[in-house]
Amino acid sequence: MVIGVVVGSVVASQKTASMDSLALRIVRRITPEGKLTDAYMVAVDAIGAANGEYVLAASGSTARQTTLTDTKPVDAIIMAIVDTWGINGQVLYEKISSETIQQ
Repeated sequence: MVIGVVVGSVVASQKTASMDSLALRIVRRITPEGKLTDAYMVAVDAIGAANGEYVLAASGSTARQTTLTDTKPVDAIIMAIVDTWGINGQVLYEKISSETIQQ
């Protein structure tokens, strides 16, 4: 699992039938300290995440272990919208009071 921020969407009008109706988002990975990385992934959005929201994403075979993605050619999935996270007792992010992510 990784923490990332939704930075965009992918629209594909031609895709396999099993992928119809699955929203695709571009997720930029961030470090646990909240710093942007240069790593991106395209993930099926199982929960309706919006641009700018911090999310938890899983990749590999675990991305196919949901009712929505079972037996589909999915390699990454957004499975949660992050409300808060912290390290060593220090809160690093809270959805309500968060500032723009560091670049």
